[in-house]
Amino acid sequence: MIHVLTGLDILVAEQARRLRGRRVGLLAHPASVDRHLRHAVPLFRQLLPDDLAVLFGPQHGLRGETQDNMIEWEGYRDPLTGLPVHSLYGEHRKPTVSMLSDLDVLVVDLQDVGARYYTFVWTLLLCLEACAEQGKQVLVLDRPNPIGGAVEGNILDLAYRSFVGLAPIPMRHGATMGELARWLRRWARLDVDLEVVAVQGGACDQYHDQTDLPWVLPSPNMPTVDTALVYPGACLLEGTSLSEGRGTTRPFELVGAPGLDPEALAAALTARDLPGVRFRPVWFQPTFQKHAGELCGGVQLHVVDRAIFRPVLTYVALLGEVRRQNPDLDLWRQPPYEYEQHKLPIDILAGGTDLREAVDAGTDPRSLLAGWRPAVDEFEQQMMELRRG
Repeated sequence: MIHVLTGLDILVAEQARRLRGRRVGLLAHPASVDRHLRHAVPLFRQLLPDDLAVLFGPQHGLRGETQDNMIEWEGYRDPLTGLPVHSLYGEHRKPTVSMLSDLDVLVVDLQDVGARYYTFVWTLLLCLEACAEQGKQVLVLDRPNPIGGAVEGNILDLAYRSFVGLAPIPMRHGATMGELARWLRRWARLDVDLEVVAVQGGACDQYHDQTDLPWVLPSPNMPTVDTALVYPGACLLEGTSLSEGRGTTRPFELVGAPGLDPEALAAALTARDLPGVRFRPVWFQPTFQKHAGELCGGVQLHVVDRAIFRPVLTYVALLGEVRRQNPDLDLWRQPPYEYEQHKLPIDILAGGTDLREAVDAGTDPRSLLAGWRPAVDEFEQQMMELRRG
């Protein structure tokens, strides 16, 4: 196992004094823990008893209070610390003037999963914007990207900006939250005092379970590193009528719907010779979300070689095969979705219409992804320059 220290570990051990005497706000979620599984809130309360002033939580809440996706929550008074907790997934997704008025610095400690659709990075961007406008410092406590540094998918078309994509980054972005914070500051031309406490140890291409860090699910349907690995492709299913396995014990690895033929789907996907993955025909019955209580036919994805597995390619191929076998299926979910009232959910997830149009037309997914590659290569080059600088 590779020994790794997160930004929180380093701050607690070496740098907490830099915050003493300053009014501190903390944005955290359930996975904001140190290597000993101690959560950031009590750690900050212990280290900065007179300075920690306000707590913030993103989608799913400060401590993961909301199980399902797209469930708003309201702020409250934290029973453990007595501090106010502000929701950044409800009436306000961007911190207001009153939320930040008494603060000197906003500390952000959020475990990401490496996919554009995961909303924590957009909460980070909105915090950077608010702090730029109000002259507040942002301190990001960085954490490893749990699925390594590989990059895949397309670059978001800004005409399809939404809370599952507010900036032109790839579907699988290969970066950490600290790296994205620096990139977003430059892209958005934000005049904000930003510091990042970088991760120590390891390498950008490692997976979370190759380190000695504990895995804590950062959202209720992200139970394992395997879930995170498939998510850059599997989240596209949220824009469809297919169950993405929510309401089962293997979210995003199980895919299906009533009326699908599991054997035919698994056989056809196997014949496509997609790298690093196998398909098993399954039946399952979600307990909540899409098709709750209904028997669904579909497949389970089994990643057998992480090094060559391509989640976006795999799930685009899966959608294409479902469309081919079920031409009359009402595949595309209708809005609203993640605060977007008009555009199709699949289009805002995919960052444009070309993915949906390619699936409907029966286009080879490999050619689709090849057409996206030059723009993705440019993003990778920008990130390499940022890391060197």
